[in-house]
Amino acid sequence: MGKLALDTEKIKQARGYAGKVAADMQQFIDLHTTVSVERAVLRLLGVDGVNAEGVPLPNVVVDALQNADRLCNGAAYHVGCAVSHLNITPQQLAEGIDDGSIDLRSLPLIDREDAERAIAPYVDKQIAHIKERRAERTAYLDSFKESDLPYLYCIVATGNIYEDIVQATAAAKQGADIIAVIRTTGQSLLDYVPFGATTEGFGGTYATQENFRLMREALDKVGEQEHRYIRLCNYCSGLCMPEIAAMGAIERLDVMLNDALYGILFRDINMQRTMIDQYFSRVINGFAGVIINTGEDNYLTTADAVSSAHTVLASQMLNEQFALLAGLPEEQMGLGHAFEIDPDYPDGFLYELAQAQMAREIFPDAPLKYMPPTKYMTGNIFKGNVQDALFNMVTIMTHQKIHLLGMLTEAIHTPFMSDRALAIENAKYIYTTMRHLGDEIEFKEGGIIQKRAAEVLDKASELLKEIQDLGLFNTIQRGIFADVKRPINGGKGLDGVAVKSMTYFNPFIERMLNANEGGVKQ
Repeated sequence: MGKLALDTEKIKQARGYAGKVAADMQQFIDLHTTVSVERAVLRLLGVDGVNAEGVPLPNVVVDALQNADRLCNGAAYHVGCAVSHLNITPQQLAEGIDDGSIDLRSLPLIDREDAERAIAPYVDKQIAHIKERRAERTAYLDSFKESDLPYLYCIVATGNIYEDIVQATAAAKQGADIIAVIRTTGQSLLDYVPFGATTEGFGGTYATQENFRLMREALDKVGEQEHRYIRLCNYCSGLCMPEIAAMGAIERLDVMLNDALYGILFRDINMQRTMIDQYFSRVINGFAGVIINTGEDNYLTTADAVSSAHTVLASQMLNEQFALLAGLPEEQMGLGHAFEIDPDYPDGFLYELAQAQMAREIFPDAPLKYMPPTKYMTGNIFKGNVQDALFNMVTIMTHQKIHLLGMLTEAIHTPFMSDRALAIENAKYIYTTMRHLGDEIEFKEGGIIQKRAAEVLDKASELLKEIQDLGLFNTIQRGIFADVKRPINGGKGLDGVAVKSMTYFNPFIERMLNANEGGVKQ
């Protein structure tokens, strides 16, 4: 029953509604592809680099497919035709298209099965590589004894990957378990992935494969020194969601921000494009053993945390169902929520505790991602430190797993290393002194906490029933999530969506879905 005495039939009912919504949407997803999905396929087939103008070669190939009205066949099919007829590699095909020596329109077409056989060695090579990267993570975790305490999640956001490495190393030595490299403002709206190491960004650092490689190397080095595995997190969202998932899998990232609805609601990316992209990105993340972080916490920065709490639970259930369809197990679902109730709200701490305990009881195997107070942080660092301490208390009492450290200087500036050190010190103190408090306490039967959790569950179930009846696209158009309305044919990226032809195939989906080992080692 759990401490909250939640209605298990109501939970099952709500999950059933969410499952129906996800299954209906999957029918749409299965019929479509996007430019970013096909660029991710190309990257997984080994296409990399940029041309003389700085355009990524995966974009060059996909642009050529679009111009030839062949995107519907998929990049893998046309690469297979080229490999078969010209006896070249996928990389050589991309370079040939770029310099004009190869015209896609003039390439003879072959049977789909022949195209699949032609590129099979390249598929096998990448599948093996990602398995090796996953095995490296497992080997590190086997060699280092990990605490069962929540992961302390710390951000770096200088804009310069080399300065990020300095700050990440310092944070790891201070006790951080996860380093999240915040992505530069606006990158989610770029329909390409920048190339190489970058040293200029605003509010964060560009997500590039080279930056991933550099930070991974640095964290492995400091992890070996500290005898702890330091996890690396970045942003698998926006217009290049599947591509960034592919790059993260290749470079052994451990955690990815990867929400089904975030880009639609908060970046005005077309909902059709986003739903298609999130599926392949999650297939890749599932196969690579990457924990995804979903973005329900963002709802509470635009909507009221008391009246809209049920939308968080409803979205968590939808994200869970979409992840399961992509083969991503519960052990890799960092479903998001946040400590965002107005500090002046009577019994607000009890409501926060109810919400967190409810998430833990409904998603017992998920490494929940818990976000700190931000909306009501005022710049008063003394009050802010208390707010963060209360947040830390809820984390340890309800056994959250991924704990994004609150900063006492929130609302003032990007955190200094000293701010991070104080945040880690605060969390560690509370984790130590309250380590087993959650195991020692029970909640009053019929009290404020139990009633609050039951109310949120009831409203979430009702909302999911409404979404099932309306369909997810109509729900988003009505602004039910985060009080944000988006039109089905609006937003950015719709021109990158295509209906699949009978020739279409994506060689990685089936291989990755069938090979996921059932969850990442925690």
